[in-house]
Amino acid sequence: MIVYDKKILDNEILVDEADTLYKGGFISKEQKQFIKKELSVFRSQNNILVRIGFFLLGSFLYGSICGAISIIGMNAENAYFKICCYIFAAVGFAGSELLAKQNYHNHGLDDAFILGTILNIGFAIGITTDGYESVIAFFMAIASLYMFLRYLHLLSMLVFCFSITAFLFFQMFEFGEIGKAILPFTAMTFAAICYFLTKKLINNLIKSYYYKGLLLANTFCLVLFYLSCNYLVVRELSAELLGTEVQPGTDIPFAFFFYGFTFVVPIVYLVQALRTKDRFMLWISFLAIGFSIYTIRFYYAVLPIEVALTLGGLVLFAIAYFSIKKLKEKESGLTFKPDRINHSDNFLNAEALVVASTFGIKPEVKVDSPMEFGGGGFSGGGSEGNF
Repeated sequence: MIVYDKKILDNEILVDEADTLYKGGFISKEQKQFIKKELSVFRSQNNILVRIGFFLLGSFLYGSICGAISIIGMNAENAYFKICCYIFAAVGFAGSELLAKQNYHNHGLDDAFILGTILNIGFAIGITTDGYESVIAFFMAIASLYMFLRYLHLLSMLVFCFSITAFLFFQMFEFGEIGKAILPFTAMTFAAICYFLTKKLINNLIKSYYYKGLLLANTFCLVLFYLSCNYLVVRELSAELLGTEVQPGTDIPFAFFFYGFTFVVPIVYLVQALRTKDRFMLWISFLAIGFSIYTIRFYYAVLPIEVALTLGGLVLFAIAYFSIKKLKEKESGLTFKPDRINHSDNFLNAEALVVASTFGIKPEVKVDSPMEFGGGGFSGGGSEGNF
């Protein structure tokens, strides 16, 4: 399924680990550069601004090709309009394949063709089905998942997450008022199932090629789970979808459940993140706590905004101060000390990298030693009492 050479993918992992070792102070800059020089890697861009520039350039190239095809096909008029997006999607797929064969990965040019392919598939299905949302979301989900599995494209995984969620929502709309009423609980259940499924897939990974994409999907599930039953989201969607108007002195159905959910889930996220040392869940828990406070203030302004911000700042300062004071001397577990190295499940062949870079041994090259071992004639030094 993966279009790229597995050897280059493994080299990319080794280069990433070499960079991690360098940041941790285990190898020198020269050793890191030596490793990057000796290993063949992808043509990629780590600078986000440069990558955006190449994306714009790739989009211009993609649009130029599609425009040239349209000049020829315009003679067919209405018939061409019905199939043009399918042709553009095929052009995008062909361009993605060509760039992948030339080892372009996360470069910007490949982003333009991969995302263009998914977008044109959505347009093509929309034209064919007269804008049937569920079918459009379904086929975009399939296309984006295929693009991720074949090109290891993280943005495609993000598109898949949004598309499959949109497909669920549109399917629930098909059931009318009942589907719209139970949509929060359906979305919550869907997010929970997908979270544990992606977690299991991550734990069972043999090769780490799909790790980042699964981690992205796993994080998306955490966000979806919280937002699905957040009081503000549910109340505003109820007004939008069901036309429910909350009169003074009344509230939405199951209001106490949504209130409790809004505040309990961020705390659960925070406790679980501290217990498992999950940084992504920790960040999400902080954002969720902030959004929960905003949810209550959106409807119930207990204090003036300037007073609330001042008190909130004092509370956060106190929490940060005492947390740092308590954790700054700890050497293990939850600590305030900076990481010397960023541990990950992909920490592959780290010792081999250190040895290779130290002694100048090229990776994957066997070196025959000129020394005769065993007799102490040169390097034994003690086996026969002489050097």
